Amino acid sequence: MTLSKNKIKYIRSLELKKFRKEEKVFLAEGPKLVGDLLGHFACQLLVALPSWLTAHPEAHAEETIEATEEELTRASLLKHPQEVLAVFRIPEYPTDTDLPAQTLCLALDDVQDPGNLGTIVRIADWFGIHDIFCSAGTADVYNPKCVQATMGALARVRLHYCPLADFLSSLDKDIPVFGTFLDGENLYSQELADRGIIVMGNEGNGISSEIRQRINRRILIPNYPAGCETSESLNVAVATAVVCAEFRRRMQ
Repeated sequence: MTLSKNKIKYIRSLELKKFRKEEKVFLAEGPKLVGDLLGHFACQLLVALPSWLTAHPEAHAEETIEATEEELTRASLLKHPQEVLAVFRIPEYPTDTDLPAQTLCLALDDVQDPGNLGTIVRIADWFGIHDIFCSAGTADVYNPKCVQATMGALARVRLHYCPLADFLSSLDKDIPVFGTFLDGENLYSQELADRGIIVMGNEGNGISSEIRQRINRRILIPNYPAGCETSESLNVAVATAVVCAEFRRRMQ
């Protein structure tokens, strides 16, 4: 089966959220990323060079198309297409309010940059955090740029889009809800926990006032040395890495 013009048009349309939402699918490109996601998500369409298909006879999809380099280039959203692309079905995960009572989770309050979101998913995966609760204003994790930025971590981290303020309000009062603030308590001296939820805010505005009211543990990543003039803030993905690393270090 050859890669038709209509199929190329369909693949490229998945750059837009409107079509991803209508079709309930997302696009992934490249041998490592596609290889990591196969087996974790149902694959609707697999398009690859003959050499890749020969090397991966176990790869399963509802439809598989052997493509030339020219066809793959026309279908790809990347500047440098890489052997294979796949269209996967978007999973549906239940928003379980019991999770923060059992394990450590993340929450994202309008993190809007796909690159930041993809990096945060990788960070969560690295530190063994399997669930991220996202406000409606948070970037779409199935944006192709975001999918690429997750580097396959999307296979192991579940993202739940929900009314975040309502979700946090529904948690039991004894569940720790941490948030990063410039007037918070020093991360390295405050008591931390191996369960609960860590809220990270928007790139420019931080945590919104609505979400701020739901936070019961305010933390600060201190600059060094204390009192010196420094950058106004850290990138949200960098801040997430610093916070998660300290939580895990303390729990060991």
